[in-house]
Amino acid sequence: MTTIEIPDYRTPAFFGLEDKWLPTGDGELTHYHELGEGPPILFLHGSGTGVTAAANWWLNLPRLAEQGRCIAIDSIGYGQTVVAPGTEYGIREWGRHALRVLDALGIDKTWIIGNSIGGWIALQLAIDAPERLLGIISMGTGGAKKTAALAGHAKPELSPTGIRRTLEQFVVDTDLVTDELVSLRYQAAVNDSASSRLKEVVAARDRDRDVLPLDLDALSKLEIPVLLIHGMQDVVIPVSRTWELLNTIPNADAHLFSQCGHWSQVERAEEFNEVVGQYLRRHAGR
Repeated sequence: MTTIEIPDYRTPAFFGLEDKWLPTGDGELTHYHELGEGPPILFLHGSGTGVTAAANWWLNLPRLAEQGRCIAIDSIGYGQTVVAPGTEYGIREWGRHALRVLDALGIDKTWIIGNSIGGWIALQLAIDAPERLLGIISMGTGGAKKTAALAGHAKPELSPTGIRRTLEQFVVDTDLVTDELVSLRYQAAVNDSASSRLKEVVAARDRDRDVLPLDLDALSKLEIPVLLIHGMQDVVIPVSRTWELLNTIPNADAHLFSQCGHWSQVERAEEFNEVVGQYLRRHAGR
């Protein structure tokens, strides 16, 4: 395996998370954050402009680390993860990257907590590699039919104004979208754009929405526990997505947050952490 030099990068202090790096393939170096001990919990972020593991999970990792070994990765094509030339993107490719991370860390089975496209990836993994999963917690699960908000995300505006507009679609309380958060997301988005990754990952996501929708028949045979979380005012992924999955997956439960958009882990962080922590405790050891 080719040795890759660790980039000269530090996650902004705003997020309060330490950087870790892991060789996960030839020419591939995964950037991630890890907190806690115990049952493994892999966190998969969404696909918004300038998204990173830190920018998705900074309010959740410290608290949920009380429940297990929390591992939050920058998926290939996002954040600071270094990818090999010619790397392809898509729902199955992001899932395979997650498995490479688990293999490199010596983890046989894990919980997955996924936001938006991260939940979509998790459920596709449950179909393709069910033996690797302990359970799934998915918020605003991706892969739904395209909404007006999703159509806008297909052509992201790489400017602070565009980033603010996107983030404000994620929440009901737009005061959460601070100037500092917008600046940090913009800096990450510029990094994505500079390497031409942003267009590639957006195109792969939108391609798979049409060619690789979740197989509901396969999901109807899942045996692992699944918790579906959704904000009632989510304009990015409508709450009907959770109802569809809830009526399909045999062991699925759902929790709905009122006055909450697509970013439930941020907008309702304290309650989100309580709901997820309680669910993980209830299913511990099963």
